[in-house]
Amino acid sequence: MGYKLKVAGWIAVGALAGALTTMQLQAVARGAVTPLPLEQLQQLAAVYGIIKSDFVKPVDDTELIHDAISGMVSGLDPHSQFFDPQEFREFREGTAGRFVGVGIEISMEDGLVKVVSPIEGSPAFRAGLMANDLISQIDDTPVRGMTIGEAVRRMRGEPNTQVRLMIMRRSENRSFSVTITRQEIRTQSVRSRMIEPGFAWVRVSQFQERTIEDFARQVQALYQQDPQLRGLVLDLRNDPGGLLDAAVAMSAAFLPENVVVVSTNGQLPESRATFRAAPRYYLRSGPDHIQRLTEATQGRLRTVPLVVLVNEGSASASEIVAGALQDHRRATIMGSQTFGKGSVQTVRPLGPDTALKLTTAHYFSPSGRAIQDRGIVPDLWLYETAAGDVLAALRPRQADISAGHNGAPARELSEEERARERQREQEREAARQRLEEQQRLNPGQRLLPEFGSAEDFQLRQALNHLQGLPVQVSQSARERPAAERNAN
Repeated sequence: MGYKLKVAGWIAVGALAGALTTMQLQAVARGAVTPLPLEQLQQLAAVYGIIKSDFVKPVDDTELIHDAISGMVSGLDPHSQFFDPQEFREFREGTAGRFVGVGIEISMEDGLVKVVSPIEGSPAFRAGLMANDLISQIDDTPVRGMTIGEAVRRMRGEPNTQVRLMIMRRSENRSFSVTITRQEIRTQSVRSRMIEPGFAWVRVSQFQERTIEDFARQVQALYQQDPQLRGLVLDLRNDPGGLLDAAVAMSAAFLPENVVVVSTNGQLPESRATFRAAPRYYLRSGPDHIQRLTEATQGRLRTVPLVVLVNEGSASASEIVAGALQDHRRATIMGSQTFGKGSVQTVRPLGPDTALKLTTAHYFSPSGRAIQDRGIVPDLWLYETAAGDVLAALRPRQADISAGHNGAPARELSEEERARERQREQEREAARQRLEEQQRLNPGQRLLPEFGSAEDFQLRQALNHLQGLPVQVSQSARERPAAERNAN
């Protein structure tokens, strides 16, 4: 121990010494981890010392260490992340399905914050924010140059406080300011209704802590409304995923007891696991809502004809469910090829208020199919609308962002693959121009009908399939293979 402390004291100063000592002790304790590279750590300590002494202004030790860790983790893959205290708190709020803010889903475009959609009933929804609005300023701070995390933090805050947003609405060729009062946002991850007598629609928009409880309650209510249930549509379109145990639990509602739902494989022994359709694989605490649902419906969910709707926005946990139901021939998967996020992130607390979210494994469907980069290929391909696909070409997939990550170097593409990439970029640009023109001609109009509405073309085709009627399938869809196959 004395030698370890001596080394740590030699290579660092102040906070860095403590951090590296902790790293070394953990490495020794784990046993399987190789010794720390002292020469590289000496270089890290040298850079740290130069920054502390030579940078134009004093730098806070904690901030410098957090930035160093963030840089190290962000280079691993698109999903690993270091959480500082505020980010860790926001992460926990997100998985719980509640937070304080304005209520918008956002992305980044040309250095500005783009509104993907306002959450129905939220302060932003009531203030009139629309999809594709650009936020150029938050209070008195320009957005350009911010990360998406920084923008989120500035828009969130305490309940009943105000935030002022400068909005650029290209469809109306104008900019305007709007002041919004922050409120607690409660996201409802499950919606359902009977679409016709005997046929139910259940939409899951994210796998959160309350999702299974809400799912069980709503499906039981549908069954009580019509015990002669003849078909069910499970809608996972644009579901970005969430909690693994929630995905296993939802799969267990439809599958025979104890069959394989998903397996994981990684470097650590605990990351090599198989999850089955049984309570001990998904139940953490509290009542078993799936068992109660099975008893209340007399096991009907395990035999009722089932269609699962997916698209390019279906990822992670939603792909686990779709893959399990497809492999066990329990459901017909309809829609388009899913996103392809087949990696497992484990959150490891580093202290009372910081944590590391790290990719620790890849997951595989019951038949052993790798989901990473490839996704789930539907049994029946569907257009987004009766007129064809509107937004599909604009949606990125895992394969678009993972080259060079997960330990796999970016490989040289063949001429055929380069031609496909050029074609995809041309399709994406053409789709973007069509969307902008449609929005210019029809400001405020939804480009796609609301999921579950009477105008929902894909839902109509799913219902046709359950009723034995003709289905209008896509004639032009083609499978997009993985850019890289990452299997452990």
